[in-house]
Amino acid sequence: MEQNKRQFGDRKDSKRCRDIGGMSQILIDLKPKRSLGELYVNQNMDVTNLVNYMKKFKKVDDKITYFHAFSTLFGKVIYNRPLLNRFVANRHVYEHNDITLSYVMKIDFEDKAREVMVIVPIERKDNIYSLSKRIKEKVTNIRNHQNMGEGANKAIDILGKLPNFLRIPIVGIFKYFDKHGILPASLVKDNIYYSSMIISNLGTFNFGGIYHNVTDFGTCSGIITIGEIKEKIVKEQEQEITKYYCELGLTIDERIADGFYLIKSIQLMQYILDNPSLLEGNIDEKIEIK
Repeated sequence: MEQNKRQFGDRKDSKRCRDIGGMSQILIDLKPKRSLGELYVNQNMDVTNLVNYMKKFKKVDDKITYFHAFSTLFGKVIYNRPLLNRFVANRHVYEHNDITLSYVMKIDFEDKAREVMVIVPIERKDNIYSLSKRIKEKVTNIRNHQNMGEGANKAIDILGKLPNFLRIPIVGIFKYFDKHGILPASLVKDNIYYSSMIISNLGTFNFGGIYHNVTDFGTCSGIITIGEIKEKIVKEQEQEITKYYCELGLTIDERIADGFYLIKSIQLMQYILDNPSLLEGNIDEKIEIK
């Protein structure tokens, strides 16, 4: 996002938005918590062109996955729809200085395997090639047990083992610091709740896109769950053809953007899925749809 000179009221990681209308501000007053402003959308996206694109793509590079493609897609949508990169804190609206996607990764596919929070920065000149490379490098480092003991991951390991009489008041202090934007950097680093959007890839487990709640802690206003890609026979112009659909579950704080803005954002998402070669262009490429 644009790096402007820090002004009074800005936070370390974001700038204060001063273009908020009266109705939006009153909505924040009526719903002071993010969890009270949850807006959930479950959408079956047509990914037929993306599936065909990935089939050709994998002949060239079989290490690029659907998760990489969807991550690039979400990055493009947020760059084109900047209100999605906003959040509400202490009844003020802010916009992140950067765009970051995050997810929780299991070290191994076992019930008791350790979970690690992962943050992926999205740069303006990124595309599906560079972003997939960055994600793969992070995954490799974590699976090789590198960069696992830093930031929020380390803090959670320590804090979670404390007895209730210590842990509860400490968490309360952290929540106060979070509300006022003064949480120590060590607790923000690699913290998924301090990202632009959280992603959960449920398609890996042959599951659909589900509702997932947002949290009142942190600065992340939205969560997207990616469901399994399913084949479906449909009838078009008296002919039966094979199409592919993917269920997405999107939960977002309605206080950062109205329903019309969200609908237009989903329409942009579908447009890119219909034209997947756009994923090879710069993520900040301006895309206009009618």
